[in-house]
Amino acid sequence: MDDRIRWEIDPAHSLIEFKVRHLMITNVKGRFRKYELDATTLGNDFTTAQVEFRIDANSVDTNNDDRDTHLRSADFFDAENHGSITFRSTSVVREAGDVYKLRGDLTIRGISKPVELEVEYGGAMTDPWGIQKAGFSVEGKINRKDWGLNWNASLESGGWLVDDDVKITCEVQLLRVKENPNPI
Repeated sequence: MDDRIRWEIDPAHSLIEFKVRHLMITNVKGRFRKYELDATTLGNDFTTAQVEFRIDANSVDTNNDDRDTHLRSADFFDAENHGSITFRSTSVVREAGDVYKLRGDLTIRGISKPVELEVEYGGAMTDPWGIQKAGFSVEGKINRKDWGLNWNASLESGGWLVDDDVKITCEVQLLRVKENPNPI
């Protein structure tokens, strides 16, 4: 008997965001509107999680149409040729209490690099409709140039228009997928 449990992301209760310094004085935030996650665990033990996460690069939203168009262009995500951003986990390690390190391979523009994310487990609960849910807060930082997102402009006063470091913050609610007990 296989004790693996399948999980999917609940997009109505999740948020995938990033922020980057602009003009070296403030942060600009963005989010992705379309994404999918498939995960499996042995029972409810999330240290056994195998996670595959896919983001539609065309769904980037920074609340500015011109900037979003530029982010989708070959200067950044090159969404026409690389429509998906993916993450595949390689390990989950409990650090202390409800804090974990999630390691995996992040692929942007066809370039895969290992990343490490900090995950805080918020707990699990069954919602009023009988669906088991689990909640997580995820944070991390990457250097965008590692994935070929090199576009920038120097500032007359010194520094750069866009910082290299991108901070990732996600609020993720997973829902347990009920398997069909009588497959045809």
